[in-house]
Amino acid sequence: METKINSTILSLIKGDITNEETDAIVNAANSRLAGGGGVDGAIHRAGGPKIMEECRKIGSCPTGGAVITTGGNLKAKYVIHTVGPVYRDGKNREAELLSSAYRKSLELAVSKGIKSIAFPSISTGAYGYPIDEAAEIALKTVIDFIQTKVGARHAVPLQIIRFVLFSERDLKVYEGALKKITQIN
Repeated sequence: METKINSTILSLIKGDITNEETDAIVNAANSRLAGGGGVDGAIHRAGGPKIMEECRKIGSCPTGGAVITTGGNLKAKYVIHTVGPVYRDGKNREAELLSSAYRKSLELAVSKGIKSIAFPSISTGAYGYPIDEAAEIALKTVIDFIQTKVGARHAVPLQIIRFVLFSERDLKVYEGALKKITQIN
């Protein structure tokens, strides 16, 4: 599924984020930038030791923050590591922190002149964020960013923002959320 917002193409696909050829891919990292399971482990395995070497130099990243490293052996030139919240009950700033993880990743991408970026579904794996809620937060945050921060007045627009979802079910949830949001706007 694909839509155009201002001059940016927002697309949703099922796939493996480690195979993306965008300028940058986003890693759902832990605050220690120590690698791990899920998307984080897959990116570190596919990207090779250079990514971990740079992560060690950076040291850490707060929840809701983002840092950038090389893409190592990946097709993407960069990996933006962001830390989403662990979901407890939805009453501990989880939505705010999840939104911040997407926004800080996009801000970092724009500051580096990145024109295309691919996101996984942040915090919906081991961190337990309900995917229905997470998809809506992710898409609303990205659409708001495009509408307010990207466009003709900026020297380097983000041309492509892609969500790469791991399963058909996740893709369907994101497609439903996108349809709902774009009808509201």
